[in-house]
Amino acid sequence: MMKRALLFLPLSVAASLSLAACATAQDSAAPSLAKRPVEGRFDVAPPAVVVAPPGPLPADLAGRLARWEADGTAGQQGFAAERDSTAALVSAAAGAPVASERWVVAQQAISRLIAARAPLTGALADIDRLYLERSVDEAIDGLPDIYALRDRLADTVSTQDAVIEALSRQLPGQ
Repeated sequence: MMKRALLFLPLSVAASLSLAACATAQDSAAPSLAKRPVEGRFDVAPPAVVVAPPGPLPADLAGRLARWEADGTAGQQGFAAERDSTAALVSAAAGAPVASERWVVAQQAISRLIAARAPLTGALADIDRLYLERSVDEAIDGLPDIYALRDRLADTVSTQDAVIEALSRQLPGQ
């Protein structure tokens, strides 16, 4: 029993010393943790920054956007015109060995399909360049119109990429 009491003695001494230190700290001239008057000055919210919304598309860009939209339409129509014949040639070459006549004809058809969409991919590249230039120059007027056309063209290119990829995977060696 005595041994057990000796084991708890150091713990009780440490606890009493720490409580004594707390009581002493309250009696001394220790700094307060209360808010000082100077600290209240920083509770003010920063002023709101007003950003003007983008204005309409500048007149010089409207014609370029119309041309790029027409190029996108032409690229989609050219792609659609080549797609069915390309799919038929790729299906015919599905079991043919690599570098055989049917395989080469199917590869050429895929190349024609890719070339048919050149007006679309060119328009997308041009509109990407315009969007970046205007963003860097912080010329925000018309950016919503530019981005909307860019988004439509990019979606069309993405759909075409999926078709080309699917056709290419049907050929041996791809």
